[in-house]
Amino acid sequence: MKISNGWLEGGEQLCSPNCNARPENQAINLLVIHCISLPPAQFDNSYIEDFFLNKLPVADDIYFNSIKDLQVSSHFLIKRTGEVIQFVSCDDRAWHAGKSCFQGRENCNDFSIGIELQGTEDINYCSEQYQSLASLTKAIQAAYPLILAEHIVGHEFISPGRKTDPGKSFNWARYKKSTL
Repeated sequence: MKISNGWLEGGEQLCSPNCNARPENQAINLLVIHCISLPPAQFDNSYIEDFFLNKLPVADDIYFNSIKDLQVSSHFLIKRTGEVIQFVSCDDRAWHAGKSCFQGRENCNDFSIGIELQGTEDINYCSEQYQSLASLTKAIQAAYPLILAEHIVGHEFISPGRKTDPGKSFNWARYKKSTL
């Protein structure tokens, strides 16, 4: 995998409107790992893509009423199959972290790249996801060398008390071993 001009070369792109320009002279130096499934704990569908594109068919599930007015997107989604979809250029600010803080810096969306894993905090992620995540991480670090290993965190780390993803089902040791 390779990132050029903010986009994953050869990857699927679905352009989300839920983004904007980063503040000027903002160095990208943080990678945030999240998880999401829509409806919760259901995987064989395209509802996450619909959600990030503001096209969620609200009538399809009662849960969607609780999120129908949210405007969010990560830069990338890694599906259970390992498929990678990009929604926002890495050079732009995706709306993935919300209220957040890393090493005393507020508003992590300003300086981070967000990756969503299709999953839940209590169901193990798939081998294909770890493989894609490792490859994508390496491509991101090659394009954005200020993202050091110690600047790769879960959403729970930058939004403690508010977020708990990617959760206990994410194997940090496995992931970090595959990215060295």
